[in-house]
Amino acid sequence: MKPKVLFICVHNSARSQMAEAWLNHLCGDFFEGQSAGLEPGSLNPLVVEVMREEGIDISKKKTQAVFDVFKSGQLFAYVITVCDESSAKKCPIFPGPTKRLHWSFADPSQLTGPAEEKLIRIREIRDEIRDKIDNWCAEVCSAEAARR
Repeated sequence: MKPKVLFICVHNSARSQMAEAWLNHLCGDFFEGQSAGLEPGSLNPLVVEVMREEGIDISKKKTQAVFDVFKSGQLFAYVITVCDESSAKKCPIFPGPTKRLHWSFADPSQLTGPAEEKLIRIREIRDEIRDKIDNWCAEVCSAEAARR
């Protein structure tokens, strides 16, 4: 059974969805990723677009509330908040025996300007999240292998 990782942000519409998708894509042999939000909204279509550019289709993903995940009784090895510093106070804390991490990423829903400018910035956020996941997986998996 793979350890579960829960990514949390405010709306579960962008950052946590990208983190979940990247974890399952890059480290799916080692972890099972999920995501949730404090105030779930709807999936950001620009995020769907930039993930599709990388060959990852999240268009069928649903947003879900942290409280619903909590009520499900699932246990998570890691709970990682991915809200930006300005939203950190609103970013929820998931209770339970787990390792908690905070990775700050800009919020795509707060971007302004024409769609093309937003896409450029969302691609940057996407790539930051991918790099963080990739580095974290390498670090955690090598630490686990060393313990065995």
